[in-house]
Amino acid sequence: MSKFIPKLIFKLTGWKIQGQAPTLKKYVLVAAPHTSNWDFVYGLCAWQLYGMKPRYLIKKEFYVFPLNILFHLTGGLPVDRSKSNKLTDAMVEMFEQRDEFIALVPPEGTRKKVERWKTGFYYLAIKANVPIVLGILDYKLKSARLSEPFIPTGDIEKDFATIREFFRGATGKNPDGFSEEAIRPS
Repeated sequence: MSKFIPKLIFKLTGWKIQGQAPTLKKYVLVAAPHTSNWDFVYGLCAWQLYGMKPRYLIKKEFYVFPLNILFHLTGGLPVDRSKSNKLTDAMVEMFEQRDEFIALVPPEGTRKKVERWKTGFYYLAIKANVPIVLGILDYKLKSARLSEPFIPTGDIEKDFATIREFFRGATGKNPDGFSEEAIRPS
């Protein structure tokens, strides 16, 4: 996809990209806050402007014509959440089978406010032996920004404190839908 449309959307809406994407070929991209369907639009623009091609899981119920075409073109992977799929193991296998793979994970798992983040992204990075990159879509600042890659230490409490610090002050489209206090292991 050309960068023309994402650049135009960001210009017309006043959004900007901060920093650069890592040059790594494999990592887990943790995207938050996730409070609105608009996150997909601005996130897609940001991925294009950063030059990233992440893959993300989406409920198979949403993966229907004509949306399935958009999801397929933008990296979507349909998943049946009604079954116990061992998603982390399946994603680890995807990392092992590919030379390049960015797994995009919204740790809240929903657009609603959560009490605690899901930890699948953390264990995915450990099992796949890949770093984590944190990504923010900050609606107050109208900016997309990425952290430096970091390797999880296995001390989940310590690593989540680092993650919480990166997201401090971030504002979602629906500000009441994001809580820094939720950035703790479940």
